[in-house]
Amino acid sequence: MRNIAIIEAPSILGLRPGGVEKLPEALKAQGLLNRIPVIHREKIISPSYNSQRDEKTDILNPEAIRDFSVKLADAIQKQHEQKRFSLVLGGDCSIIIGCLLMLRRVGRYGLFFVDGHADFYQPEASPTGEVADMDLAIVTGRGPEILTSIENLRPFVKDEDVVAFGYRNADEQKREGSQDIKATGIHVMELPEIRNIGLMEAATTSLQKILSNGIDGFWIHLDADVLNDAIMPAVDYRMPDGLSFDELSKTLSTLLASQKAVGMSVAIFNPILDKDGTIARAFVNSLVKGFEEAGLAAKEKHEI
Repeated sequence: MRNIAIIEAPSILGLRPGGVEKLPEALKAQGLLNRIPVIHREKIISPSYNSQRDEKTDILNPEAIRDFSVKLADAIQKQHEQKRFSLVLGGDCSIIIGCLLMLRRVGRYGLFFVDGHADFYQPEASPTGEVADMDLAIVTGRGPEILTSIENLRPFVKDEDVVAFGYRNADEQKREGSQDIKATGIHVMELPEIRNIGLMEAATTSLQKILSNGIDGFWIHLDADVLNDAIMPAVDYRMPDGLSFDELSKTLSTLLASQKAVGMSVAIFNPILDKDGTIARAFVNSLVKGFEEAGLAAKEKHEI
């Protein structure tokens, strides 16, 4: 059983104010910290939000996101040096920048990106300028230098060391002029393909794909909108279909069972859209089950 450090990163700099900043409190209220072996807790304070797109980069809050990312990277690095598994609770998906920045500082690491969206927009194609539209593009070196070249470490992760798993907005991105993730070296596993070959086969072969590159380890990024809209409507950008809670647990257990997994970020769940806490409870149960099945937490009885 590995020691886990909880790092709260409730940033809305890459999205907008409106609820995702409450994610850590909502998951803690459902007992997350009591159900996994947490040895350390801390919180990174986010700078103020600016709703105006930056004239130079055409994105929201570039300087604030850069500064926040460095602070988050510093916090994760301290835990990494003590051989702890960092569980970072966002916040929006821009938190991944700090997570991958830290790993780029210390070696060659991969990314298993579990998200309902590809998050691969370029600024000029993004309808909103939200960095949560383009975080995967940024960490692979595509986008404004203020974020892609922090500490001159561009890219934070190589295309061939990335799996994009479970996304289902290819038609939307094509319609809006997003750059094509399939035209890169990223290992792409869309939801229909996962369904076709089977979840466990898809997760296992995708993970092996990046491990075979000789990486030092890998990071897991989980966006709540990878889940089926019928069970996870508490997100800001909803889409039909998605994974079940059980499928998420199985995916996470496959990834977490690897000793190469060094940390995970959780983003986008919006507690304001979960009036009675039932979605948060099911979400936490699913996360905990993933940790349990991977041997990272003591097993308990619970319902998803």
